[in-house]
Amino acid sequence: MKNKCIYHYFIIAFCLLTMSCNSTSSLKIKDLRCEHLTNPLAIDNTTPCLSWKLCSDQRGTTQIAYQILVATTPQKLTEENADIWNSKKVNSFQSYNINYKGKTLKSKSFVYWKVRVWDQMGRCSAWSKVASFGIGLLHPADWKAEYIRMEQPEGKSLSPLFHKEWELDDVGERVMFHVNSLGYHEAYINGEPVTDAVLNPAVSQFDKRSQIVTYDVTKLIRKGKNNIVILAGKGWYQEGLPGVMPNGPYVRAQLEKLENNTWETLLVTDSSWSVCESGYESFGDWRPHRFGGEIVTASKMPSDYTKETLDKLQWSAVKTVKGEKGVATPQMVELNRIKEKFHPIAVRASQKNSWIFDMGTNFTGWTHIAFPQLRPNQKVRISYCDFLNSDGSFRDSLYEDYYIASGKPDEFFINKFNYKAYRYLKVSDLETAPNLSDITAYLIHTDYDGNASFSCSDKDMNAIYEMVHYTLRCLTLGGYMVDCPQVERLGYGGDGNASTQTVQTIFNMAPTYVNWMKSWADCMREDGGMPHTAPNPYTAGGGPYWCGFIITASWMTYMNYGDIRFLEQYYPYMQKWLGYVAKYTCDGLIRPWPDTDYRGWYLGDWATPSGINQTDPLSIDLVDNCYLSYCLQTMAKIANVLGKENESESYTSQAKCLNDLIHKTFYDKKQDGYSTQTQIDMIYPMLVGATPADICPIVEETLKRVTNERFKGHLATGLVGIPVITEWAVKNNQAEFIYSMLKKRDYPSYLYMIDNGATTTWEHWNGERSHIHNCYNAIGSWFYQALAGIQLNEEHPAYEVCTIRPQFVEGISWVKAKKDTPYGELAVEWEKKDSALTIAVQIPVGSHAKLCLPVSQITENGQSLSEISSIKDIKHTDEGVEIKLSHGNYYFDAIF
Repeated sequence: MKNKCIYHYFIIAFCLLTMSCNSTSSLKIKDLRCEHLTNPLAIDNTTPCLSWKLCSDQRGTTQIAYQILVATTPQKLTEENADIWNSKKVNSFQSYNINYKGKTLKSKSFVYWKVRVWDQMGRCSAWSKVASFGIGLLHPADWKAEYIRMEQPEGKSLSPLFHKEWELDDVGERVMFHVNSLGYHEAYINGEPVTDAVLNPAVSQFDKRSQIVTYDVTKLIRKGKNNIVILAGKGWYQEGLPGVMPNGPYVRAQLEKLENNTWETLLVTDSSWSVCESGYESFGDWRPHRFGGEIVTASKMPSDYTKETLDKLQWSAVKTVKGEKGVATPQMVELNRIKEKFHPIAVRASQKNSWIFDMGTNFTGWTHIAFPQLRPNQKVRISYCDFLNSDGSFRDSLYEDYYIASGKPDEFFINKFNYKAYRYLKVSDLETAPNLSDITAYLIHTDYDGNASFSCSDKDMNAIYEMVHYTLRCLTLGGYMVDCPQVERLGYGGDGNASTQTVQTIFNMAPTYVNWMKSWADCMREDGGMPHTAPNPYTAGGGPYWCGFIITASWMTYMNYGDIRFLEQYYPYMQKWLGYVAKYTCDGLIRPWPDTDYRGWYLGDWATPSGINQTDPLSIDLVDNCYLSYCLQTMAKIANVLGKENESESYTSQAKCLNDLIHKTFYDKKQDGYSTQTQIDMIYPMLVGATPADICPIVEETLKRVTNERFKGHLATGLVGIPVITEWAVKNNQAEFIYSMLKKRDYPSYLYMIDNGATTTWEHWNGERSHIHNCYNAIGSWFYQALAGIQLNEEHPAYEVCTIRPQFVEGISWVKAKKDTPYGELAVEWEKKDSALTIAVQIPVGSHAKLCLPVSQITENGQSLSEISSIKDIKHTDEGVEIKLSHGNYYFDAIF
């Protein structure tokens, strides 16, 4: 890190000596972000990080300085008038995660900002477009509102509709609406929705934290009389779960007006509000297999939320409650939104007055059904399943909703405070089947961006990749990643560890992990024990690979997004958990720990194919000790980044001692392998460095022999094993090994899933229990890291520096891949014909790459590399050629 800084400042000094101040830079500034978010209305701190991306049509362009202006109004964003912060010119290459250093901000502050930069020639860019960010309600004293609720009938769980009417003399400059609901909410002002987002807020650990969602409602407020309604539903806020008060859901809300840089509270929830039924009632207690659904009574639903309609409803007084368990903090992850809509592809009759619709794909979200004319009080049952029985019959009584008709024309059903994950829809007690166009599926997930893409000449590989890509979209709803959205909806650490590298490669998940990692910290017990899920509503199964998510996910998030605060914030939690682990270490090896009231089981690998005993203690002990070694090595890296050299050395030493014990304890010289000779047992010791270098070739040979003979050339591992084998294969240039297994079509394999109708990955290779799951998605990173060759550099996170080292296999003649990085789009395309290779590389401004190719001859755009001024660092090795590239688009022709 020190050498990097010296190098950067040398370049800056050189550029300052040669700068030309009278010309304009080709650099264009885009995508301004605060805390990884675009124009956030209410963040949870007063010292945020700011970022931007740069683009230029001139190769090799880079930023050497920036200037940021922050002001209370857009009009004040000038060098003379910026009243919050004028950074002046700062000599720096940094365009990502710049620490705010302006005037002290506080709750409800709202500011505007822009930036300009200087390039390596000293030329200044134009100012960026104006961006903004606000500070949320950070302290309990910021709240004047009370929680309100509805008096629930015995045995019912109605979704209340809260209402308030008020008058306003002056709208002011800006009006913010802060909503802190314990359970889901929707809100309308003067008949209009405050957002198109759904299922708000994100999920949290209720005994420690609830989320505040803030909306800008300036355009909805008017002078004179106004009315506001808030609808609420329980969601995860279910009795018996940690921190949940009975008789929910609850809502607390506050309306704030800004004028002359002063905030005035216009409206708060209190005893003056009224409540009535919304027409929605929930059932199910949100335990596994019991997520229930909603009963919609059309006669009780208002047709809209205008004053005229609201005046006709029968209102009652609300109940108020003071205080809640945990703290309320502004939500730091994007809201959930409807991302796609589609219709079923087929329908068939099922028994009398029942109809089964095939949506064509599994998905997670809502369903809209436009009914034919119904009779008053006609009750329609709506059922869901993610796959059919082996005989093609519907798997009934799993998840359902009900619609009780009013008898009026144009009736329709849509979910509101629950969601379903399914492919097959059954509508019962309906004489006539709706048309296919009358049913609409709404795919819902957190509104992240950064969508990557991959394709190649092999259609099977494309099918596997697309299945993984789509599955991850179905699993990321509510600010965390679930194992399965229809059965458990839990944020398992094991599943998270298995897929974090893939999901962070494909999408911009920084805000999601900001939210999710808070839950992991919130769930830590006093003795350092960690659960297997976060949030942790009840006991769930797993093992050390699940608990250690606090370490490995924090590091991976830092690697992909470069935000050191992940490491700073959670490092003490990591250390505390390792202290807990030490209590269950015997003779230097971690051994099974007891079940607790929040955590059960003690797994090694999980969801392995039939014929592999994942409960074998030899394998469990090996896997868990290898994972502990991985954690210790990761801790050494984290400590080093944080400047804790002594602690880094200690963790390195601990890992070495553990590795020695792993090899000594589990290596079987007669078998030339480890423990049970399964793929994970053979690979994990090699991955973590427990296998001595001179023995690695022997173990690798055994691995491949066992794979071919015992496992018939298949992937033969589970949730933990897939990321282990993927990472090992990428690091050791074993693309052909992985590719040969991915090409298998019989059980167990990804193509077996696809050939048997899968559109999302399964929980088990044989399709048991769940067909929308997060067990096997780790393979997604292999397409980028191996076939496209895009690999992170641990010394320069967030793709500031990366390696592009494509791994070529027989059977694939071309690859196209691109991904969004914190610096912009990074892309690789290659094609090989016989001994010829063409490769195109796109490097964003601010990034550098080392291109490594196993070739003997190479040119760029028809020129010798020595003739190209923008390519200065070329190295020929026994393996081929290494070329260091800065920003730009490059087109190489080479000969193997």
